[in-house]
Amino acid sequence: MLPRPLRQLALFMGLAVLVCAQEKPLAITGAQIIPIAGDPIAHGVLLVQHGKILAVGSANTVKIPAGADVLDATGQVLMPGLIDSHSHIGAGSGGDGSNPIQPDARVLDSLDVRDASIQKARAGGITAVNVMPGSGHLISGQTLYLKLREARTIDDLLIKLPDGSNAGGLKMANGTNSIKAAPFPGTRAKSAALVREEYIKAQEYRDKVRRANGDPEKMPPRDLALEELVEVLDGKRIVQNHTHRHDDILTVIRLSKEFGFKVVLHHVSEGWKVADEIAAAHVACSVIIVDSPGGKLETRDADWRTPAILEKAGVLVGFHTDDPICDSRRFLRTPALAVRAGMTRKGALEGVTIANAKIIGLEDRIGSLEPGKDADFILLSGDPLSIYTHVEQTWVEGRKVFDLSRPQDHLYAAGGVGAGDSRRAQLCCFTSAWDLIAAANGANQ
Repeated sequence: MLPRPLRQLALFMGLAVLVCAQEKPLAITGAQIIPIAGDPIAHGVLLVQHGKILAVGSANTVKIPAGADVLDATGQVLMPGLIDSHSHIGAGSGGDGSNPIQPDARVLDSLDVRDASIQKARAGGITAVNVMPGSGHLISGQTLYLKLREARTIDDLLIKLPDGSNAGGLKMANGTNSIKAAPFPGTRAKSAALVREEYIKAQEYRDKVRRANGDPEKMPPRDLALEELVEVLDGKRIVQNHTHRHDDILTVIRLSKEFGFKVVLHHVSEGWKVADEIAAAHVACSVIIVDSPGGKLETRDADWRTPAILEKAGVLVGFHTDDPICDSRRFLRTPALAVRAGMTRKGALEGVTIANAKIIGLEDRIGSLEPGKDADFILLSGDPLSIYTHVEQTWVEGRKVFDLSRPQDHLYAAGGVGAGDSRRAQLCCFTSAWDLIAAANGANQ
């Protein structure tokens, strides 16, 4: 096999003729394919066109059309693009300090799509992400499910649902984060009471709208906050709920049963204590693995074995970065640590792919390599759970959005001066540090 720098150069030159995504079919050949939907395929073929997967299988079963572009990925590993079910890339925000319940706040209205954190997520192999507002409120606003395409504006990243609306959930939280001075709650009991009161208002609002049956004279005054809670009650939005302690976890489950909304439990530091109860409620968990001590008191019983315990209990387990808590560029480290703590390899890899697709309700479009799904995939230098493996390329809907062999992409992946900047400084009269860095990185490839 060619040395890595030469192999990267060959791949880069081989794709230089691709002006736009899949005008012709593109066949990626020779890689070990981990489709998630089935067993690994040695020396497999992935065929994509127009942003969709046409076929995936062995060289003997996938026929490459005449005239197709071919990318030889021999020696690499190909798997679905990673999905992060809880992140804060893009420097977004939600509710402010005026009220603990603000479902009308939209992270959509606060995201910077040119923030360097998005580039770093691509460098980590992340192709889809649930961007959340913060957890300092009982309800801090509407989350947004994004595809990490190349973007000029937020509209370039949006995932559209069949009805034309933007895909996203609702961020809720309980525990110490949302316990503050008035008007915020001062206890856990009051936290639950405030949430319960708001959902009762939403039920009453929904009933009034239904009784009006489109008659503007009978319609209640429009309430943006209650409208969003009605979407939750009607199953149009999944609640993504920050929670740590075992009693807080059970409170979330209790509220979801009372009002009939679908919920995903995020963080679940003490989820291992109530794994059977979570499984019995048929509630999914999005878990973070933090490998350094410290943080809030309610996370003191966090355990690396939580994903394995939840998996054994029959819970759907996904993973998240909570970026910047964990670096998006190191997302594959999380399933690796989960395996080290007893989770199955299959469950761990699903935790950054199809399980997270289910957690955000998009499993029919992303999360595995299957015909008809979006052509979101990554090429790795080795086994996805090895500490020595690098993400070499990231593709979203058939377009390459990250290539480690490109100097600027290498900078985002490896760090250094300029890696945290979303754009060049406006320097017109002398060579900038950016140019020096790019030249140095180019010489080192």
